[in-house]
Order: sequence, then C-alpha cells, then structure tokens
Amino acid sequence: MKKPEAYTLSIGVLAVVDTWITGTIFPVPVWVTFIAWASFFVLGGGKVGFIKSVASNLTGLVISSLALLGIATMSSTPFGAAVAVGIGSALMVQASKIRLLDVLPAIVWGFASTVGTTVATGKAITTVGLGNPALVAAAALITGAVFGVVSEWLGDALAFKRAPQLN
Repeated sequence: MKKPEAYTLSIGVLAVVDTWITGTIFPVPVWVTFIAWASFFVLGGGKVGFIKSVASNLTGLVISSLALLGIATMSSTPFGAAVAVGIGSALMVQASKIRLLDVLPAIVWGFASTVGTTVATGKAITTVGLGNPALVAAAALITGAVFGVVSEWLGDALAFKRAPQLN
C-alpha cells in the first residue's frame, strides 16, 4: 500500500485506540494526546521528532505551570493573569533559542494544553496528587508522542516498498 494510505490506516486505527484508552482506562484529555501526536510529526518524526516534541511540549507545560502558580498565588485579577501570561509568552520565545526547543509552536502547544487541562478538569494548578492538571497534561503529552512513534512505525510497516526494477 502507498505511504499515504498506510498512514491513513495506521493513524485512523490508532486514533480509535487512543480515544478509547483515554475515555476508559487512562483518563487524560484526548485532545492533548492529539496535539502532542501532531507535534511529533511536525518536528520530523523518528527519534529526533520524539525527543524534540516531548522536550518542547514539557517546556511549555513548565512555563504555563509557573504562570498559573503566579496567578494563583499573586493575582487573580484579569490584569494580573494577563501579565503572568505575557511573561510566560516571553519565556517561551526565549526558550526557543535553545536548539532542542527551536520550534516555538511546539512549546506553545504544551503551554496551551496545560492551561486547557486546568480549565477542563476544574482543578487548580496547586492541586496535590495525581489529579494535578500539570501532571495530567504531562501524561497526555507523553502519551501523544508515543502514539506518534507507534503510528509512524505502523504506517511505515504497512507501506508498500517497490523492489528496484532490473533493466
């Protein structure tokens, strides 16, 4: 089968698996796993794509967690929240100067996934334990990157390889 069809089948089947797993036995936001899965491919796939994606997404997670902690402990006013997000945004840009983190959108996806998980769970960033939204988002981001690796591997395995023609 041609590579686009192989990847269609691989990603389609694994999207079912991901959605079922996150909806039943591993309750993390499926949309975060999909963001990290896409991040894996945007960053080139393979070992490098996996490492850069996880590093970038988790960097965004750490920066957003710090911004959320600042909001929770210093100021919950709209202006205070805006300042915390502005500082976080500036930190993301600075972090992207590091070669491993040089694709800024991948950092932003980790930041946004963490904020979104905080809102979706209704739990504060100061929540202690496994329900902490940063831990939930981290688990989802790593899970998504793993799905990226598996879908790439399966897609490549399903792709038809033409034998060289002898003339």
